[in-house]
Amino acid sequence: MTATGTYTPKPGAAPLPRMIAAQALLETKMLLRNGEQLLLTVVIPTLLLVLFSTVDIVDTGAGEAVDFLTPGVLALAVMSTAFTGQAIATGFERRYGVLKRLASSPLPRWGLMTAKTLSVLVTEVLQVILLTVIAFALGWSPQGSPVAVLLLLVLGTAAFSGLGLLMAGTLKAEATLAAANLVFLLLLVGGGVIVPLDKFPSGAQDVLGLLPISALSDGLRDVLQHGAGMPWGDLGILAVWAVAGLAAAGRFFRWE
Repeated sequence: MTATGTYTPKPGAAPLPRMIAAQALLETKMLLRNGEQLLLTVVIPTLLLVLFSTVDIVDTGAGEAVDFLTPGVLALAVMSTAFTGQAIATGFERRYGVLKRLASSPLPRWGLMTAKTLSVLVTEVLQVILLTVIAFALGWSPQGSPVAVLLLLVLGTAAFSGLGLLMAGTLKAEATLAAANLVFLLLLVGGGVIVPLDKFPSGAQDVLGLLPISALSDGLRDVLQHGAGMPWGDLGILAVWAVAGLAAAGRFFRWE
């Protein structure tokens, strides 16, 4: 007896959800294995949190330093992954022709970007867990609504992801590497992450307060340190950056 057709090949693409999940897993593994990426996403935020929480270097106002610093470092972690890390990795993938080849695969382009976004979210979850554990060990006592925190993190991720993809899809890889790291350093200093915005001149405060890193760090700080309700103003700023950045990335991103 023969079992005709039992081993008949069945060519064709895998189901779309499976392709996206496989690509997201690959993207996450590559990100976590990259030493430079780990420096940006894990080492620098952790060192900043521990150093400035234990050594009196910057005047963070009344209360424990860790209560002020933790929301800002969480915002920095989001920026380092969704913006800096993603911009650099995607920029070099574009330069080496990886994106061009992936774009010709059965996985649609929007599926590839979805997989990259899922990879960013997985990495951020790991970052938040690590930084939260360290902050609790340093005496952090958070307040506020977890829902507000989640909304801020999601909108912050969307805003920085759009800006990162816009940079990676329009600049050369070397320019992306330099620009992404420069923006990271500038926003670290002037985005309210470590140094409170009220330490800057009043005119500069108005401008800096409109930056996505400032909106994210201030919103998280209002909720987690001061127990405020839903920070609609900061959420609005992040939403504007998210829509503008993602729309511009979708319009101007070049795959070759």
